[in-house]
Order: sequence, then structure tokens, then C-alpha cells
Amino acid sequence: MDRTISSSASLSTPKFRCFDPSNSYHASTNHNHYFLTFPSNNPTTRGVTGESRKHEPKTITGEFGYVLEDVPHLTDYIPDLPTHLNPLQDNPAYSVVKQYFVNTDDTVAKKVVVQRDSPGGTHFRRAGPRQKVYFGSDEVQACIVTCGGLCPGINTVIRELVCGLYDMYGVRRVLGIEGGYKGFYSRNTVCLTPKVVNDIHKRGGTILGTSRGGHVTSKIVDSIQDRGINQVYIIGGDGTQQGASAIFEEIRRRGLKVAVVGIPKTIDNDILVIDKSFGFDSAVEEAERAINAAHVEAESHENGIGVVKLMGRHSGFIAMHATLASRDVDCCLIPESPFYLEGPGGLFEYIRKRLKEHGHMVIVIAEGAGQELLSGTMSNLDQRDASGNKLLQDIGLWISEKIKDHFAKQQKMTINLKYIDPTYMIRAIPSNASDNVYCTLLAQSAIHGAMAGYTGFTVGPVNGRNAYIPFHRVIEGRNKVVITDRMWARLLSSTNQPSFLHPKDIVEDKK
Repeated sequence: MDRTISSSASLSTPKFRCFDPSNSYHASTNHNHYFLTFPSNNPTTRGVTGESRKHEPKTITGEFGYVLEDVPHLTDYIPDLPTHLNPLQDNPAYSVVKQYFVNTDDTVAKKVVVQRDSPGGTHFRRAGPRQKVYFGSDEVQACIVTCGGLCPGINTVIRELVCGLYDMYGVRRVLGIEGGYKGFYSRNTVCLTPKVVNDIHKRGGTILGTSRGGHVTSKIVDSIQDRGINQVYIIGGDGTQQGASAIFEEIRRRGLKVAVVGIPKTIDNDILVIDKSFGFDSAVEEAERAINAAHVEAESHENGIGVVKLMGRHSGFIAMHATLASRDVDCCLIPESPFYLEGPGGLFEYIRKRLKEHGHMVIVIAEGAGQELLSGTMSNLDQRDASGNKLLQDIGLWISEKIKDHFAKQQKMTINLKYIDPTYMIRAIPSNASDNVYCTLLAQSAIHGAMAGYTGFTVGPVNGRNAYIPFHRVIEGRNKVVITDRMWARLLSSTNQPSFLHPKDIVEDKK
């Protein structure tokens, strides 16, 4: 009996303040205890060539256990920088909006559910426009680069960055870096204007092109310095954000007045801290269409089985949410949840039971699920792509063949299995309405942060409020589905699938 387990189980509303010329960047006296620390686990920058550096978290503490994990500011290493009044106060679009500027002490709580005796907890600086900015409109030379794999919404972010810089802050010099990180030193740039990007949000992909790897920190910063760029907007996933962190550290070491801002892009939704990454809603919506097709195929044949492989190298969020949205899925397999094929309680037994009860079934599997099951049958498992990501075997094709072979050998049940892999179709679609709105908020929040002099941060929603998160917090690990949480329980209830775990397995896993 094959009982090989595929993987280990992974067991406030801020206030606004009207414009006040006397208000400055520095925190109030209630939260003025600054100290610098080095994390015990300094993350390795995958795919980045250059000197490794330690992050220096900037932490502010207050009463009752309040902790602010602050982001770097240009004045941290370039003192006495001149400031300017934010041009938004004279912008016709915002002149009718009262209390538009964010109070410098506004923060967003990392944990929103607390108990009566809970301490203040960890917070992040709230995103939004500040009363004073550290860049004049004529001074800004911004650039935008997209890296890594495709994801719905990249073009929308590019469009809103360009239009936001033009329309809100009067910036007229925005460059697009072509071809990812290596474009800084091996490709030409393109001038971006609102006219150029006017309708790009209707297209999938990225108009700037993208690539994996190619990150040489010193050459990238040399290019930034030589071109006179002082705002860098980097769109990409966790590997890209690690590269952005390395760029920021080198810029700070050289003492350059350059704001480095990350905008998290990952279709897998595996970025830490933030609620979700852009493109995720679009991906789930498109994945549901593939599941619907598999369901039609399955129920149209005797003992029909539809197998759909979805994205999710390390995290099964797309598979989980698409399964919940569809309600036609009988089994969802993700990297975080162990499973085995043969024997009592195994996948084959469940398939047989489901086919006898309903005559058909649909299986959704994330690309990273069950990779350990393939380790004994596949070679070259240690190969990696240019970004340093481990190359995965095609678990969808492998498990489809295993299912067909198993039931053929039983000679008691004929099955009709259809395998659907919509991965690259999903990556290439334009973003839906929800993601278009979300991308706009991300882009504008990134611009406000850079203009206010913040640097070395990623922007994203934390408990529904956009916040500035230091790079080291988003690259120290990956966000994963917690299979002991209620969301996974909802999925098990929806599909009626077993957990594929026995108490004995759980006890052995804890040892």
C-alpha cells in the first residue's frame, strides 16, 4: 500500500487630517522610540548577482505594545532634504475633497481580530498623499520595469503609474525599461506618456516586456545613476521584490536621492503580509471557466473525470478559490495539503466512490501539489529557471496517467478522463473590473509614497487599507493556505472530499 505523503501540512480605521503646513514627516512624540535591528533570517536574493546585504528594519514603538514596522525614508541617509507643498492641494480634481492628506501618524494594523487584553500589535504606515513632498514636479525622472511571469493587470498598473505621475504631480519624464531587470543595461528605454498608455489596460501581458533573471545590482544602479532616474517603480513577484530590495540597498549605500518602490505581482497570491496580489481575482474568474468546461466534459460521458491543473507553485490559493467559486469540483489538491494515491483513504478510493455515486467527477490540482510523489519517477528535479525557481514536473499530466492506469488495471470500471491545462491562457488575459480598480489604487499609492520621500517598500492592502511595507517583510517567506483554517474547512465541506490525512499521519508529521 502506497501511503507516501506529498508534502508536510502547514499545520482600526485610520483618520485623515486637513492640510497643515506645520505638519512634517517625523512621527509624533508618542511613537518616537526608534531602534535598528537585524533579522535572524536574512533572506537570500534569488537570481540576484551582487553583494548580499543585511536589512535594517526601522521600528517605532509606543504605549500598550504598539509596534510600527516603518519603511525607510530618504532623510534617513540624506539629511536636510528640501520639501515642497504637495501640488494636489491645487489640483482641481482634489480641491473639492476635504481631509485628503493622510496624517503622518496614520498606521494600519497587521492583525484586525484581537481580544480585550491583546497588546497594540504590529502596524504598517498607511499609504496615501502627504502634505509635504520631497520631489519637485520638474525634478522627477521616473522609470517603470516589469519582471517575472505574466499576470493580469500589469498593463493597468503601468497605465495608472504614468497617468498618476502626469495628472496628480505634473511629472513629465517617465521611462519604461524594456525586457525586465536586464533592460536597465542591455535594452533601450521607451518614453511613456498618457497618450502612449491610454488603452493598454485592455490588453494582456506587458507593453514593456518581461524576463526572468538578469539582475546585476551594480549595473542596474549604474544605469539608474547615469540616466538621472530618481524614482524606480518595480512590478514583480517575490523574486523581483528581492531584487528591488538589493537595488534599494545599493542606492542607499551610494547616498543617491532615489526612491525605490515595489508593486507586488504574483498570480499565485503568495506575497506575505498583503491581503492579495493584483491579477488574482482575474485568474480565479478565468480558472472557473476552465473548471466549468471540465465539468461539462465529465458529466457528458460515462464515468467521466475532468482534471484541471491551475497555477500555484507553493501556494494553492487559486485552486482553492476557483473550487469554492465553481461548486462543481469534487476534489481539490494543493501543495499545502498532503495526499496519497493508493490504499484506504487514498485518492483512487475516493475517485471510485465518487464515480459510483454520481457517475462523474472534477479534480482541480495546483501545479505544485504532489511534487514529492513524482520524485521517484522523474529525473532532473533540481533544475531551476533564471529567477531561481525550482522547475516543477507536470503533476496534472502525471496524475491523469496514474488514474487511467489504475482503473485500467482494475478491469472493473471504464473511465473517460479529460485533462485541461489553462495556465498560460489565464496568465495572458486582461484584468477584470475588480483588478482594474485594485491596480489603480496600488499605482496611486506607490506614487504618493515615492513623492513623500519613502523608499525601500512594497505597497499593498493590509486588512483592506493600502499600506507601505518594508521590503524585508515581504521577501522573508511565502503566503500559504493554512489547511487548519476555516477557509480550507469550507472547501472540504463544499467538495465533500476527505482530508487524505489520518490521525496517525498527523502525529508522525509532528515528530
